[in-house]
Amino acid sequence: MRGNYKDEHVFALTQALELYDIYQERIVACNRRMEGLRLLLSHRSAKPAADLPQPRTKTKQVSAPSFDVRGILYRLLAVNLTQIHGIGVSLALKLVAECATDLRSWPSAKNFTSLLFLAPGNKISDGKLLSYRTRQSSGRATALLRLAATTLGRSDTALGVFYRHLSVRVGKAKAATATARKIADLFYNTL
Repeated sequence: MRGNYKDEHVFALTQALELYDIYQERIVACNRRMEGLRLLLSHRSAKPAADLPQPRTKTKQVSAPSFDVRGILYRLLAVNLTQIHGIGVSLALKLVAECATDLRSWPSAKNFTSLLFLAPGNKISDGKLLSYRTRQSSGRATALLRLAATTLGRSDTALGVFYRHLSVRVGKAKAATATARKIADLFYNTL
């Protein structure tokens, strides 16, 4: 390469490249550790009766683990979460990590979505409805579900049509919340 490179720029680029290599090594070590933990969970996991259906997404995500997450989640949960539109392998793994595998703490899907701040919060005073806005949330699961909802807006699925229809009527933010609630209902009912 030819050019007029200053020493401080070359130094900064060298450090950035070294950090990138270190992070890649850490990701590989983390994937190995997660694959090792899979063996610990295998004693209480269900064996699949048949092969899993093909994944809905054709492309592999850049940050996805290098081992078979779908198979592990299926053995652990006895259901295939990736068959829900909008939930991929990475999102399913994150949702299970955030919400756990046993959702019996919540009697219904309404309670579960209320925990995630995806249900409207009705402010009522003297029998009069003052506000029904959804409360703000900083939870990871809620953010992930909203991101999945906006991603579904570009698909030809029923949830994508629902998102696009609502986004025209009430705006993209409210449409994302409503679609995220539907995805959370599907997640709860599936588990």
